[in-house]
Amino acid sequence: MRLESELASIGAEVLVARRDPVEWTRVRKAFAAWFKSNGAPGYETELRVDPWPAAGLTELERKVWFTRVRMTLDHAPDGNAAAEQLHVLIEKFAPAPDEGRTPAPGPEPEQHPPRLSDHVDFRSGTFHGQVIGVQVQNTYGAQPTHSHPSPADWPTAGELEPLAHGVRPARRTKGLPQLPPYVERDMDGAVGSAVAEGGLVVVLGEPFAGKSRTALAALATVLPTARVYAPARHADLRGLPDLLRGRPDRCVLWLDDLDGHLGGGGLEPRLLARLTGQGVVVLATLREDAYDEHRQTSRGRVLDLAQLVELPRDWSRAERGRAEGAGDPRLAQAARRSGPEGAAAYLAVAPLLWDEWRRARRPDRHPRGHALVRAAMDLARCGLRGPLPQELLVEVHETHEVPAGLDRESVEEAFAWAVEERFGVLPLLRRGGPRVWEVAACLVDMAEEDGGLPPVSGALWHRAVQVARENGAYDFETVAALARTAFRDAAEGGDKTAMYRLGLLEESLGAGEEAEVWFRRAAEAGMAKAAGHLGRLLVERGHEEQAEPFLETAAWAGDAEAATLLGKLLQERAARWLRWGANRGNGEAAHLLGDLLFGAGDHDGAAEWYYAAMVMGRTEVAMSYGALHRASDEVPLAEVWFRRAAAAGDHRAAEALWDSPLSRSIEQAEAYCREDAENGTAMQAAHLGFLLEQQGRVDEAVTWYRKAYELGDAYGAFLLATLLKKQGSNPGALAWYRKAAALGHPAALKALGETSGKPDTVTE
Repeated sequence: MRLESELASIGAEVLVARRDPVEWTRVRKAFAAWFKSNGAPGYETELRVDPWPAAGLTELERKVWFTRVRMTLDHAPDGNAAAEQLHVLIEKFAPAPDEGRTPAPGPEPEQHPPRLSDHVDFRSGTFHGQVIGVQVQNTYGAQPTHSHPSPADWPTAGELEPLAHGVRPARRTKGLPQLPPYVERDMDGAVGSAVAEGGLVVVLGEPFAGKSRTALAALATVLPTARVYAPARHADLRGLPDLLRGRPDRCVLWLDDLDGHLGGGGLEPRLLARLTGQGVVVLATLREDAYDEHRQTSRGRVLDLAQLVELPRDWSRAERGRAEGAGDPRLAQAARRSGPEGAAAYLAVAPLLWDEWRRARRPDRHPRGHALVRAAMDLARCGLRGPLPQELLVEVHETHEVPAGLDRESVEEAFAWAVEERFGVLPLLRRGGPRVWEVAACLVDMAEEDGGLPPVSGALWHRAVQVARENGAYDFETVAALARTAFRDAAEGGDKTAMYRLGLLEESLGAGEEAEVWFRRAAEAGMAKAAGHLGRLLVERGHEEQAEPFLETAAWAGDAEAATLLGKLLQERAARWLRWGANRGNGEAAHLLGDLLFGAGDHDGAAEWYYAAMVMGRTEVAMSYGALHRASDEVPLAEVWFRRAAAAGDHRAAEALWDSPLSRSIEQAEAYCREDAENGTAMQAAHLGFLLEQQGRVDEAVTWYRKAYELGDAYGAFLLATLLKKQGSNPGALAWYRKAAALGHPAALKALGETSGKPDTVTE
């Protein structure tokens, strides 16, 4: 059997023949329109945009265009119309016999009589009487006529190669044959019975339902020794009865895509009767849309004589079970992952969709659509199976390598392109609801094959884990397990960022010891962020001294949280050693320990150690003691200590006597606080409100209390709550206590605790 259609071969030869630039422009525009009108706009774009090589096409490029013409004929919405249109193009643009070949240099070629052809120019002739012209056949190049090979050369049904007789290949997988083993279909019995009965048997179904494979499998089972002939589309079949006359062996006529064999010398009732009268079984496949189109036409009358066996595209549970047990991973995957398109379509359409997506990357095609589909594939590879939010796809597609020409296509245009159904079966992206999209599962499988797509980036794995944790629509355990494997593989290869991310993942899953291992490896590899995490983890476990060097590394790298925690640890260590020194009579240690406790808010502890320092003769404690008394509102004592310190030359004490409101009137204190409050100092805004309240200027006080709260000071809210309580506005007071408590104010929290269930008894 010839693998290619005669018509496609002729059309491709016409398209790729060498011509002058003007003529080539006309040819490629005409063929571009043909491709577009028959469902292949990608080829149309290439013909209109790509420059034509001056040296002509290479042999490989010629074969590529032949394949494209043939595929367009095979998948055109209206196969007959596409064929007729191609006939017209061939008639119009077929080169003369010597066109398309560059003449060799040298003398003028020898003149020969004109070649015989199917075109006679009558315009310059003179005729006497009637002239009748008969066109016998239109052939260009070395194309075969309607003669058929001898039946003795026909293969038997058991010898047929499915891929050479209309069966689509599955995606290429290393170490596996191009075609998986045949899986028994539920309709096999019906097809086999029809073939055994004889006549015209038509396996009917949607594109990629598995019609050809099922029909050929039944034929090989029922009539394994029968001779099988598979003519090219549109071949003249009328000579077959004479060719087969008197042959004793059983013969089968295989007509894949029967609509390409109807009318014009093809199969019709009288020819069918002659063939079946000789015992010939005519086995055919037909798409449902082609059946609907031809059923009521004169070409389709032969369908009235057919035994029709409908083959569903969607596979039943039993069929999927048999596929899973067939021993081929592609079949098992298709059985689990395919939807209504069925396992056969899942396997056969995948390479076609992949090629469609891959070629869309070019700037003059759909680079943004390409990037969005890539984002959906990568997220699915991370375990986020099912519909994906549009916002997530847009976010992720911008993190990939940006294809050229991305700005020429809007997001809306890209999604509109990706959602178009391809090959009558599947789109690249399917709508899963408002602003959610799901990628074709077979594309994800193609991406995961060797040579499909590079590994998913660590950043995307990290994002996928975050999305799965926040969105219950995804299987978080699956995503986490996949991410763990990906991070571990990269980490074992020396990737310190992967080590750190693996540590974060293990920590989030509660595996603290495992997290520590990976944080430590990342920190030792020089990652400061990991050092900070390890330090915090060690502190939580009570290993403060082990944590300090890691926290210091992170702090020097700019980690403020690590620096703060390190300071707290050092503060605790300082307090411990200062207490040790003070207990052994060191006045400076007692003084510094008092300062440490005073700064931490422990006034009683500070007073104890300041007193001890004084007893030990530490005169420098005066300034600190004065500050403690001032903080405790013991103004006279504070002033005594400040004056003593000032007299000893401590300029800070002198400034405290002048700058603080200790020795000033309440008006001076108000002015002092107002300056800072008007500059946005939250605490001073609260202090100003308090001073105004003390003077009876309640409305102004309320304004500044509110201002302090707006600036983030819980004390301002607490003071306002206290004022409202004094005024008898219990509901208002309760509301402001709650605001202060929400900011963590201890007295407000205490007040709310005391008044739980008794809002009318809140006291300051």
